[in-house]
Amino acid sequence: MKVAYIFLTNLAHFILSNMIVPQLEKGMHGVDVVGMFFFVDNTFLLVRGNDVGERLSNIAKKTGMLLMACDRCAIERKIDGDLVEGAMIGCFPDLYKALGEVGIDQAITL
Repeated sequence: MKVAYIFLTNLAHFILSNMIVPQLEKGMHGVDVVGMFFFVDNTFLLVRGNDVGERLSNIAKKTGMLLMACDRCAIERKIDGDLVEGAMIGCFPDLYKALGEVGIDQAITL
């Protein structure tokens, strides 16, 4: 099953660092994560030097997983030029296009 995660809540850091990222690193998450989209302050997770963002960047290099920060959120926080390698900024049309090309079975908002 192919899934995409949308990170909106203030629990995103906890969920990623303690659950999802370790499982992805060990290859035991149970599904194929093809994309992650980050909103509001969760965009800071994709800033260079952030442990979670760097780990996600490494996973994305190996798997081709999409890492995208909301463009408006990243620009308002002045981090749009400081994202981890492989991460991009975009809006819903960009997300739909990218995920539509790989096909997903489920989108999960956390």
